[in-house]
Amino acid sequence: MKALLILLLVSCFVIVAGCSGGKTAENPAPQKEVEEKTPEKTEEPQAPAVDLGGRTIKLSAWWDLAPTDADATGQALVEQQKKVEEKYNVKIEYVNVPFEEYMDKFTTSVLAGEPFSDIAFLEYKSALPTILKGQLLKISEFTTPNSSINTDQRLANPAPPLLGELYAFNGGVKGNGGHGIHYNRDLFEKLGLPDLQQLYDNGEWTWSKFLEIAKQATKDTNNDGKMDTYGFSGWAAVVGRNFIAANGGNTVLDPEDGESNAKEGFTDPKAIEAIEFLASLYSNNVVKVKTGDKVNWEEGDTFKDGDVAMFHGAQWMIGDLNFEVGVVPYPVGPQGSPEVTYADTGLNAYFIPKGVKDPEAVYQVFEELFDVPQLEEYPTQNYLESLYSTEDDTRIIREHITGTGLVGLDEAYPEYPFNDFIADVIVNNASVASAAEKFKQQAQASIDKLGAAK
Repeated sequence: MKALLILLLVSCFVIVAGCSGGKTAENPAPQKEVEEKTPEKTEEPQAPAVDLGGRTIKLSAWWDLAPTDADATGQALVEQQKKVEEKYNVKIEYVNVPFEEYMDKFTTSVLAGEPFSDIAFLEYKSALPTILKGQLLKISEFTTPNSSINTDQRLANPAPPLLGELYAFNGGVKGNGGHGIHYNRDLFEKLGLPDLQQLYDNGEWTWSKFLEIAKQATKDTNNDGKMDTYGFSGWAAVVGRNFIAANGGNTVLDPEDGESNAKEGFTDPKAIEAIEFLASLYSNNVVKVKTGDKVNWEEGDTFKDGDVAMFHGAQWMIGDLNFEVGVVPYPVGPQGSPEVTYADTGLNAYFIPKGVKDPEAVYQVFEELFDVPQLEEYPTQNYLESLYSTEDDTRIIREHITGTGLVGLDEAYPEYPFNDFIADVIVNNASVASAAEKFKQQAQASIDKLGAAK
């Protein structure tokens, strides 16, 4: 009887496989798996959709969030919005407010009890003060255990917590920004410099190698006494934050544990070591300073002249260049690890303000707006391939940069003197240790001041 049963099961498998055209994604099971008896799955009945009576649900940002039908994913999102609007009897409206006006409008409307949007896109550094003032809802206040924010079924990159609690959520696929060391491939080839991605893949991408290549790239090619090419450029404060993160430190320590536990990060040995390395780039004269001010924020665009070999860059910074770029993570410092390669100071996500009516229903509508299948080989494929020309660039970003950002929140604290700290070192040539001691009390007072606002 046992042999007969096995024969019947195998016969059924052959018939099913033959009808389906062989082994497929829907029918991949080998014989061993077929012989195992598995219980049938039963889907739990879904609750009927809530009729929201024609209500308008507003989503806000400092750009237009509305999906367009420019590509297959956009078309799917447009169609999904129509289905959601019909299902819940709602109208989705996208509110576009200029960045410089955004937080003022957010705060004023929430304090008045009438939030200007039901779901607001916020930077983490802006969200932190609003949380301390009680102006944002925790996810637990407007979701159920079956919500995807809690099951992670649709969220490839769940939004990190703030002050030890979940307030933020992502819509669709979360971007990674591509923060890393970008390099001018055309200039590298002209100067005969080694490709950074090969160095990275070989485990040779270190701080010492970074400085070595920067020195090699800084040249007076026509012997006129002026440098024609430079090893590096960037906004010193931004670069400093990233080197600190890549060395296992942070500008503000343990901000996720709550404002009472947060402390200044200037005097952390990891931060001191990172800023000492940053200072060495300037003391070795491998940094191009176009404006004449070493700490000017406009130095972030200096690489666009095409005469800088390596530069700090994010994806939004490299469009429409007249030279080809490559990308690698920031080299990991002596006290760092590959799990963290950059400081994510611009991290942003969606939040629900206090005062929003029926936040549970609002969140459910939002969640379903992005319930569309992935139509690309990998998330953000079309966007990445429009910026980079090689598969190694997109591989590096997807496998070695995405998910390695450390949330940086020092800009959330009032009068936090990180830029002054960097200027004292880079411009005034102060030792890093003495500058850290000089500004640590002001930094801690800034943290304590924000915590007192709760």
